[in-house]
This record gives sequence, C-alpha cells and structure tokens, in this order.
Amino acid sequence: SALGGSYSSGVGTREYYPDSGDCKRSPHAYPVLDAARIGAELRFAACSGARTADVLNGQLGSLGTDTQYVTVSIGGNDAGFASVITQCAKPWPTTCWGQIDEAQAFIRDTLPGRLDQVYSAISSRAPNARVVVVGYPRLFNGEECNIAARISPGEQARLNETADLLATTIAARANAHGFAFVDVRSAFDGHAVCDDVEWVNGLSDPISESYHPNRAGQANGYTPLVEAALRGA
Repeated sequence: SALGGSYSSGVGTREYYPDSGDCKRSPHAYPVLDAARIGAELRFAACSGARTADVLNGQLGSLGTDTQYVTVSIGGNDAGFASVITQCAKPWPTTCWGQIDEAQAFIRDTLPGRLDQVYSAISSRAPNARVVVVGYPRLFNGEECNIAARISPGEQARLNETADLLATTIAARANAHGFAFVDVRSAFDGHAVCDDVEWVNGLSDPISESYHPNRAGQANGYTPLVEAALRGA
C-alpha cells in the first residue's frame, strides 16, 4: 500500500491515471514501479497535496492485516514546502526568508508529533507489514538557469537546508517506530534543478509540475532505493 502526497503519487511526471482525478496518481511513480519489481499487488492511496491529516482521514483504508508492504512519504505539505519554494521563485524584490524560517520552525516543533500519529496508525492498521518511510531530495544546486524563477543562491542554500531538516526529522521519527527510512538526498546529488541531467522539474507549465521529480527522478532516484528497503536490504 502506497501512502502520502505528491512525491508518492508521481506529480511531475506529466502522465496520470484518468480515474485518479486531483490525486494525480502516475504510472511512472515509484509505488507502481516498485510493486512490479517485487511482484506485489498495489493499493495506490497516495494523493497530490496530502498532509498528515489526509493520510489519517483518507488513506488508511488501504491497509489491513494482510498488507505486506507500506510505503509512506508525507510531511512536506504540512510544512508548506512547495508554497515556500513558489514564493522564493517570484521575481525580485520578492524574497522568502521569513517563509523559510516558518517552515523550519514547523518542521522542528510540530511535524514530529504529526508524523508519530501517522506512523502509529500505520502500525496498528497494518501490524504485519514492512513499513518504508520515503524522504525528499534537495532540489537546488546554487545555479540560476531559469529567468522566470530566479531563486538566489542564498535562498537555494536555505531551501536545501530545509530539505535536510525535513530528512533528518522524518528519519528520526521513522527509526523511533522501527520503520526503514529511505534517504534519497545523495541519489539526487548532481540531478538537481539546473543540473545537466535534471531529475527534478524547475518552474514548469502547468505550475503544479514544478519542483517535483520527473520520470527519471522516480525511476532512477526513488525506485531502486525503495525496492532495496522493501526487500530489507
């Protein structure tokens, strides 16, 4: 069973199952690719825009005592990470330092408790499952290559710092619950926005595709690492 938000559902890959509506579930998303690799039947509950409360209120029905594997990628939307980046991408003189500070404070102070609620609920609903918590990449390399989205090197560094904080916070809570954690940050190094081979979209049209892994990011970044974790490597 695949739970979580847009990074799990496959936003950024530009192709979605027609019946998934606003959830934007993609055939190119790692849950689909990994289910095929390990020969598991997929219950694809992840939904674009989901926060921890949405997982608790709308995605746990996909779990049961027969569930063998669970992947969950959640927390970024609670912290408002996408909206912070969108603010940073607005033309000068707009800046986003304040929004970054707020997001970091939220990740430190509030997010751990919300993750605990989700992870506890998964354990109780799917007691026999191997649970793999999947993290988020850093998105930037310090370059400005997109005239329309001029995120300064300083802002990019702070956004990557925020991604690091998100990763270490999620990892700590996952470990506390005995879950495996997949850290994708090093896999995406050299494949950030503005790198020669991007695994993450920069500012895109439609804007909802922006700052999410593309098909290569899902297939080459997420899928092998998640597969290894599901197999217990």
